Amino acid sequence: MTDLPARMTAIGISSPGGPEVLRPEERPVPTPGSGEILVKVAAAGVNRPDVVQRKGFYPPPPGASDIPGLEICGTVVARGPDATRFAPGDRVMALVSGGGYAEYCVAHESHALAVPETLSDAEAAAIPETLFTVWHNVFERGGLKAGETLLVHGGSSGIGTMAIQLAKAFGARVIVTAGSDDKCAACVRLGADVAVNYRTQDFVAETKAATAGAGVEVILDMVGGDYIDRNYEAAAVDGRIVQIAFQGPSKATVDFRRIMLKRLHHTGSTLRSRSVADKAAIVAAAGEAVLPLLAAGRVRPVMDTSFPLAQAPAAHARMESSAHIGKIVLLV
Repeated sequence: MTDLPARMTAIGISSPGGPEVLRPEERPVPTPGSGEILVKVAAAGVNRPDVVQRKGFYPPPPGASDIPGLEICGTVVARGPDATRFAPGDRVMALVSGGGYAEYCVAHESHALAVPETLSDAEAAAIPETLFTVWHNVFERGGLKAGETLLVHGGSSGIGTMAIQLAKAFGARVIVTAGSDDKCAACVRLGADVAVNYRTQDFVAETKAATAGAGVEVILDMVGGDYIDRNYEAAAVDGRIVQIAFQGPSKATVDFRRIMLKRLHHTGSTLRSRSVADKAAIVAAAGEAVLPLLAAGRVRPVMDTSFPLAQAPAAHARMESSAHIGKIVLLV
């Protein structure tokens, strides 16, 4: 740590509120603990949970940094005790519990992956949160298999664009919902078999039409509200619905008879509050399956806009406009 500065610039949340509450602050450079690495951040991904945290509704878990930012790319500059997986100078992309919007960030070494040379810093920073979320929820919890059909709500989001590519890479069909014809077209270009504009079309009817009335085996939902009951209608017998977020209400009136009649599974998860070991297992499995696809260019993050770190408020405003297609990234 001797060659490192004592202080760094980070983006703090001055008080719960709109994008303008994100402000540059001077903070101490963090010290990596046991099994941790200190990363000089080159880029940090911007995600919906960051927006929710900024508004005061998603506090960091105990012990995590209050600085927003859940995924980073950069160079290892120091290691804590017992950290042996990466050496100083190694380029990594990592999932973190907070602290990404900063010049330096600590990550657990088991939550980091080596960056394929084919990826830029911005692209690599756009991967961890989306890749690990999709891998765990679509493939591990949802059990998506080749030949099955996946329905993704929010197909043009960072999560959605990753889900389309991974599902197609592993032999599944994909139906997506999105909020404009342009977004639907972008999803089809990326590989989606069917794209439904939820503002003008009924996704249940379109899903049944696309599956000869059978419905879909797996649904990835980040909307909630009345989508919960409609998902049960769109699902196939023995279908799996995986809840990862709520754009709408987290409470809904639902006819549970469909769960019995179709033998449905409705599960869900969050990443941030999971144990170190849980996250490590997800990162290891996703890395083994997907790093070769990233290195070969078969899967690539869809990039929307990059902003300098100091323009974090503009990045959040862009995300909240819902005009973006793919990932928004801060360049440090």
